[in-house]
Amino acid sequence: MLKKSIVIGMIALVGLGTISKESNAFWGKKKSSVVKLQGSDTILNTSQAIAESFMTENKDARIAVTGGGSGTGIASKLNKTIDIVMASRAMKSGELKKAKELGINLEEIVLGYDGITVIVNKNNNIKNISHEDLGKVFSEEVTNWKQLGGRDAQIVVLSRDSSSGTHSYFKKVIVRNKDKSSKKEYGKNTLYLPSNTAILEEVKSNKNAIGYIGMGYMDPSVNALSVDKISASFKNVANKSYPIAREVYWYVDADRTGVEAQLVDFALSSKGQSIVKAEGFVPVK
Repeated sequence: MLKKSIVIGMIALVGLGTISKESNAFWGKKKSSVVKLQGSDTILNTSQAIAESFMTENKDARIAVTGGGSGTGIASKLNKTIDIVMASRAMKSGELKKAKELGINLEEIVLGYDGITVIVNKNNNIKNISHEDLGKVFSEEVTNWKQLGGRDAQIVVLSRDSSSGTHSYFKKVIVRNKDKSSKKEYGKNTLYLPSNTAILEEVKSNKNAIGYIGMGYMDPSVNALSVDKISASFKNVANKSYPIAREVYWYVDADRTGVEAQLVDFALSSKGQSIVKAEGFVPVK
């Protein structure tokens, strides 16, 4: 899949431009509400594409989509400043409890499935890694490629930053090997980057780097490692045989109405799910 360039951290009105007081004349005297989505950078492009397609069919709809990470989106929802959370991890029990205390009744929508793809430079001869060794690489128990059958070179470890749902999920499943009692953390020399694209670009230019990205961001400029000899293919993610397959979510108001309700229905429709697939993820339908 061709790499998609994205602008993260600036709220943009998808397909319609940003809103200002001066632009109200364009919409007439009555200012319509904007449905706001925020959160996971992994499904940012996918959510933008869904919103664009929806607005093509619904000319009066106004939808704003921005990234920042799953944690940022969840915090914004708890602060009641957005409508829909985009998340690459399930909300934690404490977050759901807080939402309930605030009178926010949420419904979890599985938008699609992702295989977190482990990537290395094109010049790296490693093709497969066990999930145990992968965990040791990211916790710095394994620090040299020769320990994995590669060149004698220090491994440069790249991770998403702590606001990312992918960061949290990868730590739970790989670094801590699903052990709830484990306190293992990413290694002290880990480089934390703000987006899937940033990790991909660094791996492309650094022959000793290893990182992870959402499968929708994979392109031929880097190599994907199989994990436990299983590749992050559509089939393997769909049947959950790939060790780092996961759901990606929208968290929405259970009592949603209007454009928010229509947008959710559209995202789960055959047309919406075809967009999920076109963006490189596995649809739920």
